[in-house]
Amino acid sequence: MVTTMAETRMFRRSSSRKRDQRLERERRLQASAHVSSCLEDGALYRLMTWLSPAYPIGAFCYSTGIEWAVETGDINNGETLRLWIEAMLTHGVGMSDGIFFSQAHRAASCGDDAALAEVAELAAAFVPTRERFYETTALGRAFLEVTGAAWPCKELDRLRQIWPGPSAYPITVAAACAGHKIPLPPALHGFLTAVASNWVSAGVRLIPLGHTEGQRVLHALQGVIAAATERALAAQLDDLGTATLRADLASIRHETQHTRLFRS
Repeated sequence: MVTTMAETRMFRRSSSRKRDQRLERERRLQASAHVSSCLEDGALYRLMTWLSPAYPIGAFCYSTGIEWAVETGDINNGETLRLWIEAMLTHGVGMSDGIFFSQAHRAASCGDDAALAEVAELAAAFVPTRERFYETTALGRAFLEVTGAAWPCKELDRLRQIWPGPSAYPITVAAACAGHKIPLPPALHGFLTAVASNWVSAGVRLIPLGHTEGQRVLHALQGVIAAATERALAAQLDDLGTATLRADLASIRHETQHTRLFRS
């Protein structure tokens, strides 16, 4: 009887924790949906334009090492592509870029030049390979030039002034979003979605996959991207770190790959 009562209490505590966790997840989803629904039409238009595959920054030229992974057979179908991208979003460069984006947006929004310069410098240095450095800084430079000319704002001008070095892609996009009053949660969610979409597009061309199968992969990644967004929003710079050794190796080996379609 004592054992039964103890088990009952344990079950009740477990049920209570699960209920609280479910309610917290629902609260966060509702808050995120509320923020997204509050986007002005102009802000939504700008965000969708900047993160579109048609935005002229050359994102389609980069696979972030996926080309080598396809060459070696690590990625050979939709499921292995999904798992690879999920790892990068959860434990690799996708999560790192999400944290950098979050910190840069906050710094730019409150006019903290010292914090923005610090995160810009760290983002340029915190890359696992030379190819990855060229990729993120080339995209960052192109985004800064195009957006600064077509969609100018003082935050992008300030970024140029306080940080003379190369700017990583998430830093420049975050500064533009802050300058145009695009709230951080939907901006970050959109950014990570665009990054994942570009990786899926690379897989579609390389494996190759049909376009419908590519969309199935993106559909399967929806919850992963939402969770990565929440983690990056709650993280600090001290939380930076990666554990995707095979993906880093793919980026290193891609430099000397005999036949290549992608720059990285």
